[in-house]
Parts: sequence; structure tokens; C-alpha cells
Amino acid sequence: MSEKATRFFASRGGILLTGAVIGVLAPLLQRAGNPPNMGICVACFERDIAGALGLHRAALVQYIRPEIIGFVLGGTIAALLFREFKARAGSAPIVRFLLGVFAMIGALAFLGCPWRALLRLAGGDLNALLGLAGLAAGVFVGVQFLKSGYSLGRAHRTGAAVGWTMPALMVGLLILRILAPRFSQEGPIFFSAKGPGSLHAPLLLSLITGLAIGFLAQRTRFCTMGAVRDLILMADTHLISGVAALLVVAFVTNLALGQVHFGFFGQPVAHSQHLWNFLGMALAGLAFTLAGGCPGRQLFLSGEGDGDAGIFVLGMITGAAFAHNFALAAAPDNVADKIIGGIGPYGMGAVLLGLAFCMVIGFTMREK
Repeated sequence: MSEKATRFFASRGGILLTGAVIGVLAPLLQRAGNPPNMGICVACFERDIAGALGLHRAALVQYIRPEIIGFVLGGTIAALLFREFKARAGSAPIVRFLLGVFAMIGALAFLGCPWRALLRLAGGDLNALLGLAGLAAGVFVGVQFLKSGYSLGRAHRTGAAVGWTMPALMVGLLILRILAPRFSQEGPIFFSAKGPGSLHAPLLLSLITGLAIGFLAQRTRFCTMGAVRDLILMADTHLISGVAALLVVAFVTNLALGQVHFGFFGQPVAHSQHLWNFLGMALAGLAFTLAGGCPGRQLFLSGEGDGDAGIFVLGMITGAAFAHNFALAAAPDNVADKIIGGIGPYGMGAVLLGLAFCMVIGFTMREK
């Protein structure tokens, strides 16, 4: 591809375009059938994939989300076109896997990833303010570890098969989504009959949207965690400008579509247990920082051959299974009975355990 295109994607205009495109497409996916205030949510969609594969049996959240497949394959296409596809791995894989597990536990305590936090706010869900504050707090703590020499080590070039593993897995998931086989009478592949998992945009629209976002985000290095990290660490506003574009454009698009409803209680697939909204995203933000990228960025990296990012993604999918199998995930507010949702004692313990794990990793993985 041309050097001119490379320069554009690296410019402020490129990152603003990426944020604006996500800000338009996510509300449109919601209008086309995705859950309310969940046009795109990396954590929630990976949770749905885990359910579809039978890794958990929460019947309301089981669906192979084409957007996730598109994110990875879009990143692969971009990396190949711009000659950036490079198989590499080997940087503390077991730690990255567990960071992915706890990042998902934190995200499901909040009920969303950083992208969904922004989209929830753009739809009027004021609980997202607590989540975004928690995300910033978690990233801030992570930045202090970075300043003190924290590192998981360098990845190294490796065999091409490693780099192609995640794209190949995504192709496999796409085949399963299209064919929708039932491997046994009571077994997967599962598809929710009701609840958030049953709400989805048409397959082709979801896949094309994922491919477009994956392509743009790979080129521009779009990352919500990285945006906060760079702002705190270097006062660099490049990435945060893309995040701001996402929020503003999503809000305007939601207004135009009549999808803005301000408030705390009773927001769609959300809860108003404020402390755990904050702490859940604080855990996620800290885990993202220690792993080197938000969940979307990890998908794009895995698409360009980064095996370490792939390990983190698999950790998040495993974390979703743990969260629902062991009653760690939050429940949304119950509007009919006027009951505030949130996480139970096991979920609270898991979030605190995750914070402790991240702190131990942050202190012990410092280069001297």
C-alpha cells in the first residue's frame, strides 16, 4: 500500500476517522438488532461466543458474534496489505492468560468492556461514568508500574503457524456460525432463544462491520486503554482524540435514532451498584495495562500475528466461562421488581482477588 495511506492512518485524521466510524456503526448495529447500548462490546461478545461453544451454560448469552471474527480478520487483512503481519510470541504467556481471565471477570462485574462503557454513556447510561472512572483508575495504577520498570518481556519471532492460529480459529468460528451444527442432542453449538444472546444484527452486516473496524483499528492502533495510558504517561492526546470522536459521534447517532435515555436505574443490560461498577472496570483497566492493550486492541494484534495477544484473548474467553459457571458475573437491574442488580459475594471476591493478582504481577515483573 502507498506511503501516503500509511501517513494518513498514523495521523490525527486517521485516529479521528476510526473513532467516528465506530461511533456510527455501533449504534447502527444496535438498530439492526444487537442488544441495546451494546452495538459493540468485545467482552460481552466474547462471553457470548464462550456460551455458544458450551463453555458456560447461561442460556441468555450464547451466540457466535461475527463482529469478533471480523475484528481479527480485518486486522489480518490490514497487516498483510501493509506488510506488517509478523508471527511473534513468547512473552510471559501464562501471566497474559490469567490477566485475560481477570480482565473478563472485571468487565463482567461492570457488564461491558471500555468500548461498551463509552457506548453506554452515549446512550444515556450514567452508570458508565463510574465504569470509565474505574477504568482510568486502573490504568493510572498500571502506569505507575510501567514507570517503575514493569515489563512482561519481549516477544520473539516464531513460526508462521503461531501467527496464523488466531485468524484460523476465527475462520473456524465463522464456519460454525454459518452451518450452526448441533454436535449432540444436549450439546453445542448453542444459540440463545431469548435475552441479549438472541439479539443480533444480520450475519453479513455484523461481519462486514467487524472487518471494517478491524482494518481501521489495526492501521491506526486504536486502543481505549492506550489512550488513557498515553494521556497519563506522556500527556499525548493522539489516541484519546479517537476515543472522544467515538463518544461524540455515537451520542449524535443515538440521538438521531432515538436511542438516548438518561438515567442510572434500569438501563439495558446494566446495573446501578456503583462501587462494583467502579471496581470491576478498575480491575479490567489494570489488567489491560499490564497486558499492553484493551480487548479490542488484543484482537487486532492477534490478527496481525501476535501470539501473546491471542493468549490474552483466549484468557478472556476462559474468564467468561468461569464468570458464568461460578456466579461471578453481574446481573442487570430488575425494572419490574425495582431491584438493583450487580454482583454477589462470589463476584466481589473474584474482583478483589483479581486486583490482588494484578498488584502482585505489577510488583514482581519489574526489570531491574
